[in-house]
Amino acid sequence: MQATALVLMSLLCVVLGGALARATGWPVPLVQMALGAALHQAGFGTAVLQPEVFFLLFLPPLLFLDGWRIPNDALRRDARSIVRLALGLVVFTVLGMGLFVHWLIPAMPLAVAFALTAVLSPTDPTAVSAIAARSPIAPRLLHVLQGEALFNDASGLLCLRVAVAATLTGSFSVTQALAGFVWMALGGLAIGVGATWLVARATGWVSARWGEDGGGQILLSLLVPYGVYLLAEAAQCSGILAAAAAGVTMSANDVWRWNAATRLRRTAVWDMVQTAVNGSIFVLLGSQIPALWAAAPHTAQASGHAHVGWLLLNMALITVALGALRFAWVWMSLPWPGSGTRHDANATTAFRLRAVLATTLAGVRGAVTLAAVMTLPLALADGKPFPVRDLAVVLAAGVIVLSMVLATLVLPRVLRGLELPAEPWQPAALDQMRQAATLEAITAIEAMPGELAQRVEGTEVNAATARRLAKATKVVINEYQQRLARHADGVSPASRGRDDHVERQVRLVGLRAERDALRRLAKQGGVSDLVLRRLVRELDHQEVRHLV
Repeated sequence: MQATALVLMSLLCVVLGGALARATGWPVPLVQMALGAALHQAGFGTAVLQPEVFFLLFLPPLLFLDGWRIPNDALRRDARSIVRLALGLVVFTVLGMGLFVHWLIPAMPLAVAFALTAVLSPTDPTAVSAIAARSPIAPRLLHVLQGEALFNDASGLLCLRVAVAATLTGSFSVTQALAGFVWMALGGLAIGVGATWLVARATGWVSARWGEDGGGQILLSLLVPYGVYLLAEAAQCSGILAAAAAGVTMSANDVWRWNAATRLRRTAVWDMVQTAVNGSIFVLLGSQIPALWAAAPHTAQASGHAHVGWLLLNMALITVALGALRFAWVWMSLPWPGSGTRHDANATTAFRLRAVLATTLAGVRGAVTLAAVMTLPLALADGKPFPVRDLAVVLAAGVIVLSMVLATLVLPRVLRGLELPAEPWQPAALDQMRQAATLEAITAIEAMPGELAQRVEGTEVNAATARRLAKATKVVINEYQQRLARHADGVSPASRGRDDHVERQVRLVGLRAERDALRRLAKQGGVSDLVLRRLVRELDHQEVRHLV
């Protein structure tokens, strides 16, 4: 009963956190973390954060959804930048920060320091999305950050496994570490892509043969990330990469395989899932903070200091050092955000400095870091306690909070007035595709066979009416005026109903022709995924309205 009450109260905190964030202007994650801490203090207890259960329940749907919603063309375009951040920066951070933490806290063995920095090196996709929702980050920069957060967990967790194994056994093998990384990464990607492709093909075949079950399709989309995650973990591969790859694969396969009503319902369901899961993560993270703070004096002693202030100072120094290493890596290895070249002639040093600083601040840590540090074993192989485990957990929690606060307070100021180059497809490509789809709709309606009137009992339709309806590009006020005229000219309800039916049929022909035109343009290439999704969503709304 207490567990049920804790779950329900956590969901209530998710809702209240969103309302309080809108009222105060503070970011939702920090408000929800504060409510989680208050929930613990109110006597509802603290959920035991079991990492395996946490990873299974929370990560697959979020990573799947992030992969689903990131434009595929953006991933292809910025693949090098994403790989540099998701792999190169993680290894660079683990090595550099591991040595720094061991120097800063001599009581922490070097292998444990590497384990701590391994869980601190990946950014959190949930936290990145939450922070981005409050700051005007340029779309291309946001896609790079989301792609980084989507794939860097696997490299960070592999580094963690290697560091823990070195602590437990006292030995380290570069060959085994590289072989393990290749197996985890390639196996996870293969399982995620292959299983999702098979599911998409099978559901498409069933829908084409026996019709589409919208509710079943949406439920299946919720099960896919959990299925590929479990398959990958059973094969000793990266379930995180499998879930992310499944989302990217689904994005490339679902645009034309669902009807309009199912797509709109699916979006609403996944928006609700995202809100509940994202919020629950931060509430859960906040509920852990009071217990960690209560143990802070003892933890400070483990670091070789008698006062909690030294512990807070170490958290701050580690956060600053993480930011400095990230800044250096981004500055040296990546083009400045929003640019397609390494050295843009129009980019001043000050402008590039702000752009790289924004990229650095946006690399926030989240609940994944805390869950990962909780996987540190309690004891060594000989039964002795794992060295300074509590200290590593407290430091990780402190860095999470500080990185979020720093991004919340400083990132909007850095981004203010920073006009990064816009996406190359806006707005000309959007207008061009609308024009092409509209011309296709007009052509289809004008070519409608004259037998349409015979297929609809008791109706009469002529070519002039069809052309008039197909070429209707008037503003919304004209639509209302036509509706008023229709209801005021004395036409009988039966005749008006037949006219409405004919109009709906003609409009649906036009909408389906527009969708066919978009499908053809997408196959020809050179079309942004964001443009395509936006136009398909517009057609979906219109089609569902005319099907009612």
